[in-house]
Amino acid sequence: MSSLRTWLNSESPESRMQARAAAIYHGWLEFRTNRLALLGLWILILLVLIAIFAPWLSPHDPFEQNLANRLLPLGTEGHLLGTDSLGRDILSRLIHGSRITLYIVGLVALIAPVLGLFIGTVAGYLGGWTDTVLMRFTDIFLAFPRLVLALAFVAALGAGIENAVLAIALTAWPPYARIARAETLSIRRSDYISAVKLQGAGALRIITRHIWPLCIASLVVRITLDMAGIILAAAGLGFLGLGARPPSPEWGAMIAEGRRFILDYWWVATIPGIAIFIVSLAFNLLGDGLRDLLDPKSGGSS
Repeated sequence: MSSLRTWLNSESPESRMQARAAAIYHGWLEFRTNRLALLGLWILILLVLIAIFAPWLSPHDPFEQNLANRLLPLGTEGHLLGTDSLGRDILSRLIHGSRITLYIVGLVALIAPVLGLFIGTVAGYLGGWTDTVLMRFTDIFLAFPRLVLALAFVAALGAGIENAVLAIALTAWPPYARIARAETLSIRRSDYISAVKLQGAGALRIITRHIWPLCIASLVVRITLDMAGIILAAAGLGFLGLGARPPSPEWGAMIAEGRRFILDYWWVATIPGIAIFIVSLAFNLLGDGLRDLLDPKSGGSS
């Protein structure tokens, strides 16, 4: 272990792999000093583990209905978090609902940043009329509130979790395009890019091989900070009946079902609401920590 630490702390790396490993190691040492960011990371790791082992962790079938046990309170034997209006175990539905949350977050995180990165770097590098057209197109999407625009897309595409993911992704990419364009404008006139041009590299190669890697850090920070908004947008669509279809244990849909009993049986809607709050807070804490670590302007990294 000490030899590995010595290898990572070497001031003169002997290979690119050693340099990258040392950078990751020192980044982790700095990141773990931020207790709130570390708390957010552990919450998200716990969420991933819960989603992976959901069939073994849930005490009941999340779809099993038992009207004799409907609306049982918290702490009931066999139903720690009570039951809903159809007698389904809330804890089991929360556990399986974590899979849907991670599915939505994962797909949106794969689609929106990639689309925004491509549009932003192309606009920033090529400039001229290309930049004007792409940025005005981006402005059109930015002019509408995200949830309203997502509602319009889902209404056009039809209800369902896949369409909800597509709608959220189509409304989430403009900020990434703006960030990528700003990064590209500061990079494209550098000596580094000029040297690559002199070697005969084309625009596509320069954008994908030399500009994209330099934009990744800013986008990673933005992605983690946006995850809370994505979760809330997905929950909002589920609440309105335009997300995951019943009887799917999606957290927003669970809140929508429980709102009818909010005064007498508050836990039916409150428990999934608390779950959304905790996961959103975890992403925000992690995003703040990554921003301090990866953003040189923040003074968190040297």
